Amino acid sequence: MMRKAAAGDLDGIRACAAASYAMYIPRIGRKPAPMVADFDTHLARGELFVAESGGAVAGYVVQYRRGDHLHVENVAVDPVYQGRGIGRSLLDFAEQAALAQGLSAIELYTNAKMTENLALYPRLGYEETARGTEDGFDRVFFRKALRAKP
Repeated sequence: MMRKAAAGDLDGIRACAAASYAMYIPRIGRKPAPMVADFDTHLARGELFVAESGGAVAGYVVQYRRGDHLHVENVAVDPVYQGRGIGRSLLDFAEQAALAQGLSAIELYTNAKMTENLALYPRLGYEETARGTEDGFDRVFFRKALRAKP
């Protein structure tokens, strides 16, 4: 079940971020940005959504409009729930939100050392648009053109 996050979800969201991104600390040399994100602000702005399973936060997505596209700031699935299609469902949810807002694209980024994502996003229809350093992280930027489904 996908829904807008509530204040009661914040501990679960933080735990999900910690569990899903912990494996990247040795690669990056510090906590990845999602582990230190300001979820309180995202919640207050209505940018935070959760995938729920059995009353628990199984995953989440932070998304908001940025110019001509929907920007996915962060998407994660708790390792306990990985392999069940939740991550794909969260991205589908974001794509539907973009289309509902009349947007024709979705953009996101990943850390260059998160090599799994570098292979995943192109399989999901995202095209790499740039690489660069942002907020002290080496990032790879992706964009996916969207079309409304008949």
